[in-house]
Amino acid sequence: MCEEHRAEATPELAVAHARARPCRPAEARRAVEWAVSERCRTTRTSCDAQALSDALLVASELTTNAILHGGGITDFHVDVGGRGVCLSVSDRSAELPVAKEPVDPQGRWRPGGHGWPIVCRLARDVRVTDLPSGGKRITAVVPLS
Repeated sequence: MCEEHRAEATPELAVAHARARPCRPAEARRAVEWAVSERCRTTRTSCDAQALSDALLVASELTTNAILHGGGITDFHVDVGGRGVCLSVSDRSAELPVAKEPVDPQGRWRPGGHGWPIVCRLARDVRVTDLPSGGKRITAVVPLS
């Protein structure tokens, strides 16, 4: 994974950034955990374990969906600031994410299909943006408190 991490030093406005292109969801979770920990360290505030857990789950779901359905991750950003954890994951597909019905037309339970509803439930703001070069960027803000 190619990594770039930065934290601005002004505690009142401290924002931790992580920019990377993770190959696996575990790498995305590590980048999010680093950015949140760095923000808490620079602002001398405690980290809310549940909020961090939510952000890690959203990062995992977004990166997994980009790998499984979007042709791979093309870009990844984490910004931690006043609004919470802002995650952006870009992929090669222009198709919009969809929530699938839990059963098929024959009434059989389908595996998977829970990621997008999880993202939408845990994030305060979710946006899907078409990219000029093709593909899309999904940005989700997960509150830290």
